[in-house]
Amino acid sequence: MNLDTMLPSGVRFMLLSALGFALMSACVKYVSNHGIPVFEIVAARALVSLIISYLYVKRKGISIWGNNKKLLALRGIVGTMALMCVYYSVTTLPLAEATILQYVHPVFTAILGFVFLKEAIKLPTVVCILLCLLGLFVIVQPNMQAGSTESLPTFSILIALLGAMGSSIAYVIVRRLSRTEDSSVIIFYFPLVALPASLLLTWNDFVVPSFDIVLMLILVGIFTQVGQLGLTKAMQTQSAGQASAYSYVQIIFSAALGVWIFNETPSVWTYLGGSLIVLGAMFNVFGNKLIDKLVPSKA
Repeated sequence: MNLDTMLPSGVRFMLLSALGFALMSACVKYVSNHGIPVFEIVAARALVSLIISYLYVKRKGISIWGNNKKLLALRGIVGTMALMCVYYSVTTLPLAEATILQYVHPVFTAILGFVFLKEAIKLPTVVCILLCLLGLFVIVQPNMQAGSTESLPTFSILIALLGAMGSSIAYVIVRRLSRTEDSSVIIFYFPLVALPASLLLTWNDFVVPSFDIVLMLILVGIFTQVGQLGLTKAMQTQSAGQASAYSYVQIIFSAALGVWIFNETPSVWTYLGGSLIVLGAMFNVFGNKLIDKLVPSKA
């Protein structure tokens, strides 16, 4: 049994994407803790991503502007707004919890993929989403109880959920664009919109970073590029709902980085919910084969 049979290429790309985005979030939280404003972090990320994306497109010898310019621009606008929300939540919430709240988006993505892209939602994906939502509820609900000492800031929660909604819309747009556009062009449009928007918003609050922080800001852009590339490739080889379901593993990566770098110790509820999320992801990978064995085809 080869690797493609056990773990399809789309799944591997999504796992790479999840790791890239988890490392990116850790870098964002780190530089924020050292006084760098959110919009400035967005600008730094966009600058690095714009340079890398441009070089990658030119190396392929294709036009940087693509075919469906309006939809590409819309992807950039929606993605930029979602990114700003996500970065705000990362800088104001514990890393694991911020990531968990962002990951409501696969539910929206599966529904939007069904409505706008006519993609069927298969049983393993449904089970995966249900288990992941159950895991998310297990992790978040203790923090939502009245009088809890571990309660999360309401405004940050709302911003995180807004970012999740924006991410789901952006992912479905990526899936639609993948029919006509090269993945590198789709990625290029994101920083093309994000850079001028974030520079405009951070103009009066710019903080001159130290050399070490500059390096961390560069890493934000590099890890972003890894995450975006993995995401775009995954969306080209898997359905929108199924591919996004695998991205839940970023929660595990982020929780581990939160413990290691920021001394954020997840509660037993986080571990329990994380286990449900991993179980859901595994069923999404192997569910069809399991169903085929339990219910053999009459053919």
